[in-house]
Amino acid sequence: MKGETLARLQAERAAQRAVVLLTRLSDGAQHLWPQDAVPDALADAARDALGREKGAMVTLDGEAWFIHPHNPPLRIIVVGAVHIAQAMAPMAAPLGFEMIVVDPRGAFATAERLPGLTLNTDWPDDAMAALKPDARSAVVTLTHDPKLDDPALDAALRSEAFYIGALGSRRTHAKRVARLRDLGHGDDAIARIHAPVGLDIEAVTAPEIALSVMAEIVAARRGAALGAPRPAAPSQQRVSIGITA
Repeated sequence: MKGETLARLQAERAAQRAVVLLTRLSDGAQHLWPQDAVPDALADAARDALGREKGAMVTLDGEAWFIHPHNPPLRIIVVGAVHIAQAMAPMAAPLGFEMIVVDPRGAFATAERLPGLTLNTDWPDDAMAALKPDARSAVVTLTHDPKLDDPALDAALRSEAFYIGALGSRRTHAKRVARLRDLGHGDDAIARIHAPVGLDIEAVTAPEIALSVMAEIVAARRGAALGAPRPAAPSQQRVSIGITA
């Protein structure tokens, strides 16, 4: 690989932008997609490789190409180092996600309670500014404290996060929506929020709620109908789990 191509590839990955390295096997010529203009058929192969997250060999117009996708990491940014976050933690890595927990409350955000996770003890507005949620990021708020949840949701709604979820009842969410409107968010933005968070499996315990959240995140990532936000149901009362240490 030429030094210039390597430098460009590293720059794209550092910026957490999706990029595909296209190598023509006959002579080693290389392109980066979508940064470089390439024939439509090659662009389609690159796009498919990104979606599948797997390298591929293709032959186009008699030329063999190796397609090597480089996706940004999948992340779940959780606000609130609560019991649900603890139950989500062992599920994240096997599903391909890095899980980051944001909570300025030092008694909650500890390595003892959340071993092996990245912990951020900044206030959520500062944490989200540093983490920069992208199209490979899910954001989940679990604290029920507007001082912590609202800044995170405000930042998430201004980002390309593929999933935004918030714990709380219909009444809690109605109050949350009013506050988000005051921050300038319209109906289309607010409709992105999954609230109550998680698939409707009548979850009660923290592990059950964690399972419903992780399943909904996977569904949203894969484009399944189950991953679409749903209206909050009056009977949904999942507000007492995970709000204490």
